[in-house]
Amino acid sequence: MPNDRHILLLPGSLRAGSTNETVLRTAAALAATTPGLRATYYAGLAELPHFNPDDDLDPLPGPVTALREAIEAADALLICTPEYAGTLPGSFKNLLDWTVGGTEISDKPTAWINAAGPGRGHGAEATLRTVLGYTGAAVLEEACAKIPLDRAAVGPDGLVADPLVRERIGEVLATLAGR
Repeated sequence: MPNDRHILLLPGSLRAGSTNETVLRTAAALAATTPGLRATYYAGLAELPHFNPDDDLDPLPGPVTALREAIEAADALLICTPEYAGTLPGSFKNLLDWTVGGTEISDKPTAWINAAGPGRGHGAEATLRTVLGYTGAAVLEEACAKIPLDRAAVGPDGLVADPLVRERIGEVLATLAGR
């Protein structure tokens, strides 16, 4: 459908099967069953080169071009990232650094889900908010959510099985998509 709202799902973790990946893969599955909504999981985090301002010019490294094109093609962004040592993981901060020099993320509706357990993840949220400010992203506060994910809530298919958690992820998607 040409009027589909397209959400790019940006994982902040390189860890296979992380709770952050689980949340975003569940978001993709929910979007696939929602008319007028589609979501794409960005899987290129590990391929991004270390950010160097000297390399932030044309021609950009291939993985950076792919990232910026994916952001440009999306109507909105949904991020789910862990917190490492009180802040964003270096690999995800690197991804965000590559977006500062472009305009693709500027004014793009953006939200995040914090899947950390109670009392955790606040440092990552604060850093994310700061860095997104530098990129010019349009953070939709009403779509940002803290949805702690217990591994027991994950089904054998690797997706969130808990219906209440799935419902909450769906609400985030709907808000981000402007529904």
